[in-house]
Amino acid sequence: MNDRSRRAALGAVAAAWLAAGCASLSPDERRTLSGHPALPERVLLEHPPFHPQLEFQCGPAALATALGASGVTVAPERLAQDVFLPARRGSLQVEMLAGSRRHGRVATRIAPSLAALLRELAAGEPVVLLQNLGLGWAPLWHYAVAVGYDLPASEILLRSGTSRLLRMPLSTFDRTWARSGRWAFMATAPGRFPVSADEPGVVQAMVGFERVALPADAVLGYSQGLVRWPDSLALGLGLGNSLHASGNLRGAAAAFGDVVRRHPQSPPGWINLALTWRSLGNLEEARLAAVMAVQVARSGGEGASRWMADAEAALRQVESAEAAPRP
Repeated sequence: MNDRSRRAALGAVAAAWLAAGCASLSPDERRTLSGHPALPERVLLEHPPFHPQLEFQCGPAALATALGASGVTVAPERLAQDVFLPARRGSLQVEMLAGSRRHGRVATRIAPSLAALLRELAAGEPVVLLQNLGLGWAPLWHYAVAVGYDLPASEILLRSGTSRLLRMPLSTFDRTWARSGRWAFMATAPGRFPVSADEPGVVQAMVGFERVALPADAVLGYSQGLVRWPDSLALGLGLGNSLHASGNLRGAAAAFGDVVRRHPQSPPGWINLALTWRSLGNLEEARLAAVMAVQVARSGGEGASRWMADAEAALRQVESAEAAPRP
């Protein structure tokens, strides 16, 4: 989009905002929010820093705001090296998530609903979101950070562009947000998750975080996830793997032991337990776990058979350790 078209699109958006300035929530929006009567009428978060965006660099500015609110001070100019794509004149969502992780923060998507967004704000957490401020034929993608709301006035409060506190009618905001599929995420310190998060969302966030995080930070994240979802197989395996990576083999054995107690038909649980006991030199426990891994994989239940090769390889490793000369 050239500068003239961009100014025209922004002018159309501004006109729409003014026209909707007195608009109230739609019946659907009211029904959505009526399910959360505990929400305070007004919320304004003061702690998120404000970074006026440079041209086309709303992504770095929004990410710097979210990271700053979580305790990580980093300039948008620094973030632009990681998340801004000059050829696209913007930042892709995947880069925004990855940029959070590279700075030691867990990036968790929130549910695509106005109710979830307001719940997070009421809990004191800012939310990075993507809007389309343009038209269907001329999209104008824009990242902003929600920092509050005013329900009596039907307004959302944003750090947006060059505005430290932009008040936008909720009905207008929700239309512009809906054009992005209501995409939004939060950047939080390890061990903290959105109040509205569900187990699959936290698992996805932690898997992405673990790839670049310090093992100790991954351990903290998985541990806190298990406080909320103690029966989560994925979080349990993640905790065991992170403990193993941190060098805490006994902790890893305990974590994998808890996994197989809760999920006795989990081949990866038994495989990891066997290999951890082998590393600890407890070959008796390692053999028992490896044999169980093969038996469970052989049963073929719930896709278990695809783990057969790994289970047999684990058993061979244990047998090799048993056959090795001992001092």
